[in-house]
Amino acid sequence: MALGLLGTGCGGADNGGSASDKKTGEVTFWSFVKGSDKVAEAFNRTHPGIKVHFESVPSGQEYYSKLTNAVKAGTVPDVAVIEYPQLPEFATQGELESLDKPLGSLVKSHFPASVSRLVELGGRTWGVPRDAAPLMLYYRKDFFKKNNIDVPKTWDEYRDMTVQVKKADSKARGGVMYTDNPGLLSALSWQAGARWFGTQKDAWKVSLDDAPSRKVADYWGGLARQGLVRSLSTLDPFWTSVQQNRTVAYVCASWCAGSQQATVPDQSGKWSVAPVPTWDGKPASAMYGGSSFVIPKGARNSGAAAEFIKWITTDPAGMKAWVFDGTSSMFPADPRLVPVAKAAFPTGYFGGQDVYAVGSKSYGAVVPDWTWGPVMGTTNTALTDGLPKVAEGNVKLSDVLTGAQRATVEDIKHRGMKVAP
Repeated sequence: MALGLLGTGCGGADNGGSASDKKTGEVTFWSFVKGSDKVAEAFNRTHPGIKVHFESVPSGQEYYSKLTNAVKAGTVPDVAVIEYPQLPEFATQGELESLDKPLGSLVKSHFPASVSRLVELGGRTWGVPRDAAPLMLYYRKDFFKKNNIDVPKTWDEYRDMTVQVKKADSKARGGVMYTDNPGLLSALSWQAGARWFGTQKDAWKVSLDDAPSRKVADYWGGLARQGLVRSLSTLDPFWTSVQQNRTVAYVCASWCAGSQQATVPDQSGKWSVAPVPTWDGKPASAMYGGSSFVIPKGARNSGAAAEFIKWITTDPAGMKAWVFDGTSSMFPADPRLVPVAKAAFPTGYFGGQDVYAVGSKSYGAVVPDWTWGPVMGTTNTALTDGLPKVAEGNVKLSDVLTGAQRATVEDIKHRGMKVAP
């Protein structure tokens, strides 16, 4: 069953152990995650038997193409970062070492099921979680107070809030629909109970346009058509809208706290965070982002690589190395390390509010049983191609999901994997 899910492209993926048990020597480390250089330096200071050489790489598809090419050429690093949505694709193509032997028990003992299942496929462990990215609502508390707007607890109340925001200031909006990144749409579908991917015996199940996803798409597509949320890219246009007081509330993940205080420092003290609204008022959340560390197929020193991965994902000293300067609001995937990250993050920007307390409740409310698919590059491309058309009013967001469903199924079959009817 596991081999059927992993498909025909995974020659060598049946290797149950790592290539080397040696826990000394040199380790090459590829990452685009902020602070990776400092983490490598801290590890080297405290682990004289291992020397980590950090190499900064670009984020996004350019990086994943680089990593795939390195596997083919036999020039892989010993440790690499892979975001959760992309990990199954690398596993199904046979581009990762199985971590069952060196780190499988660590993953099972340190991480909640909602995140550990994101690095497991076909009964094997392929990565170790670094951070979670629980959803939260960010809002301008001064704007809300001035205009007597309540913080929404349900999506019905959220719609009412966007109406009130626009009425209070015709240039302001209480939300954003991103036109270049499907990550938030994925997270909101997950929160609503969608199951975009699953398995049935030796086949993949694909349900990008299931009922919960269509409900989310109709809701956000409607807000966009009515001009109640602003359609923007996730890069400069979004942060510019925040700086210009044109976005006064938005849904994001825990990492936005650090990004916001770094990007819009002059609004210190004006913002607060709250639990993300839900459909029925009961706690429910999902993850928007998050990353893991893997050992690529063909790594020369996977034994020492496993020691490095263990330290940077589950050791308190490793977590301190990630967040010691206080500029990151990374939420550790290992709940035992949350106090470490919390202690490093300054509270002044959010008026003394404990943003990690909100994040912890959100993390605990993540809806279980979400699985990422084996061709997320294709899935995300299909979604991203359609999002600008939704913003322009030419298509419905639910129709974009249906198009992505077709493209995903076709690519899974093309790669030699089975699709359940």
